[in-house]
Amino acid sequence: MASKVVYSHRDPMLKKRDDFEDMLEERRATSDLRYALRCYTPALYKGLTPCKSSELKNMVLQSDQLLYVINQVSKETGTSTDEIEAEASAILEEMAHRLQLSTVRFFAFALTKVFKTVFRSICVNEEGIQRLQQAIQEHPVVLLPSHRSYMDFLLMSYILYTYDLALPVIAAGMDFMGMKIIGEMLRMSGAFFIRRSFGGDKLYWAVFSEYVKIMLKNGYAPVEFFLEGTRSRTAKSLTPKLGLLNIVLDPFLKGEVFDVSLVPVSISYERILEETLYARELLGVPKPKESTSGLFKARKILSEDYGSIHVYFGQPVSARSLAEGRVNRSQFNLIPRHIPRKPAEEIQDFVNDSAYRLVRAQEENMVLKPWVLLASLLLQNQAAGNKQGMQLEELTDQAVWLRDLSRQFGAFLHWPDNIPPSKVVSCSLSLHQSLVRISEGRVQLTLEQAGGRAEPGLPLPAVTPEEELLNRAVIILSCASYRNQALHVFIRPALLASAVHAASVNRKQEIFNTFSFLRNMFSDEFILRPGAEVQDFEEACYLLVKSGALQINQQQVLVTDRGHRTLAFLTSILDPFVQGYQMVCRFLCEEVAEGLTEKLFVPAVRKFITKHLLSGRLKYAEVLSSDLQKNALAALLRLGAVQKVRGRGEQGALKVNTVMVNSLEDTLGGKLPTQKPVVARL
Repeated sequence: MASKVVYSHRDPMLKKRDDFEDMLEERRATSDLRYALRCYTPALYKGLTPCKSSELKNMVLQSDQLLYVINQVSKETGTSTDEIEAEASAILEEMAHRLQLSTVRFFAFALTKVFKTVFRSICVNEEGIQRLQQAIQEHPVVLLPSHRSYMDFLLMSYILYTYDLALPVIAAGMDFMGMKIIGEMLRMSGAFFIRRSFGGDKLYWAVFSEYVKIMLKNGYAPVEFFLEGTRSRTAKSLTPKLGLLNIVLDPFLKGEVFDVSLVPVSISYERILEETLYARELLGVPKPKESTSGLFKARKILSEDYGSIHVYFGQPVSARSLAEGRVNRSQFNLIPRHIPRKPAEEIQDFVNDSAYRLVRAQEENMVLKPWVLLASLLLQNQAAGNKQGMQLEELTDQAVWLRDLSRQFGAFLHWPDNIPPSKVVSCSLSLHQSLVRISEGRVQLTLEQAGGRAEPGLPLPAVTPEEELLNRAVIILSCASYRNQALHVFIRPALLASAVHAASVNRKQEIFNTFSFLRNMFSDEFILRPGAEVQDFEEACYLLVKSGALQINQQQVLVTDRGHRTLAFLTSILDPFVQGYQMVCRFLCEEVAEGLTEKLFVPAVRKFITKHLLSGRLKYAEVLSSDLQKNALAALLRLGAVQKVRGRGEQGALKVNTVMVNSLEDTLGGKLPTQKPVVARL
């Protein structure tokens, strides 16, 4: 049954998590062919027999809502309803899945071969599988996996097939459909293909939303999509996209189903397959187009070791419990339900808040490996200018300290306590030898190898300072993607630590004001639920008092003797983002010419930052990340410091309020006091 608990974050240490089982263990001991061809009899929603895909299409094309939109579009365009019905049918034909068990069995066989070669283990919480099995039989189910790799949706279907659960229908981008053969095989494995954006296309939106809602209402299969909308190139959770969540909640809000079970799923990779690819994308190298030939070229990954995967199926969250006391559903009785209308502000706020809670639930159950902590420490050491790296023994000692701090903060850490820490650290370093090396007892990032290796007998190829910097940045951004996996654990204490560091006095109210400013500034960068400033401040205070770093009373915040080390680590975690946002502010004030558009912004700011890195005025190469630069611009647009001015082209120019941008840069640097927020009630 869907959980009636709406997530609370006051004491993360009280959260009980399930144990894991390695599902590859049995696969290694049995026949792959027998596994793929085994009897597959999943329990279905209320025991119903799922309809055929052709019947599903007919239900969509005959739905009241789609027929209403067809008539509306016909009146607006002067086109006959027959032509628009044919267009709707063509859209549905292009979009719809054709799930076939024979294709699923082929994938089960092929993926077993790949997974056993590439991964040491795939660990799943079987209690979560049991909860999901029960939820599927009681209510329509929506699966919401985190999205860090192309592997995610294949892995989800593989797990559900292995545990005899109903296979999901999966929202996939249209770019996958263009892959010869593979695109059709994905369609026959349950993928349905949608455009990345619909613009104002009413007909496309109506076909798409009806298709999803009819599958959901009829319990055809669990519906699966990624709340973040796309893969995270940085391993941080992305701001949730609300379109599909609005669609799957609509049948509940209109009373067409009693409830909908929303299941957050956390997929954690010890080593990410697209590690270097993502770093290069963030530095401006275009993303390779999805193609079958590209897939075969990627076969070299079969010779690599990617460690383990942990997949955690979270508690099913009841849409009914989320809406209780927040949404008045009687408003949907006032007009016929088939007439589409823009959601009321109350509904938009509810869906947005639910999305943030669900992404936070994904974050809480992400499993952190020892390398995440090691990458955090090595990056901070490198930024401090220690080119010789760290003594292995010192790194191990610091990692044990950080392990204990992470656990106090409620991290879901996979650190085997029955193995000596030195062995844990050395095993972790050996898995990531493309990023780190050990020489003469010292551990350092492989930055000096970043420029490439010469062919035998030939000198090293000449590289410009800019090329050398970008090559080093690939290694640093790859390491940062692992450190970023732990940011959800540290971000609230880090915001508080930075506020304490910046405050001129130790008054609690002033520190809260600075905390609120930083939280607001970085709310496009991290998952920080709108309107939860006080709750996040209290959580940060609780964790830092509990860890012995701070003492807090009604009026004051005091740093303890043992707290300086903790606060230094936390401020260093946030510092690359602070300096990155400062650099974007400086660029906008010093370099922006007339007519700069959003499209031209990233290449221009990258050039500006490169110049500062080469001159030594900036120490964090990860500020070159286009993700950070775009998030900084989004924050400045949201705060009104930058505006888009509509011009002749498709994209308007950016108009900069230099006084406001300068003020924000100074405040980020701790030069100006933050103003008292209106809602500051502690």
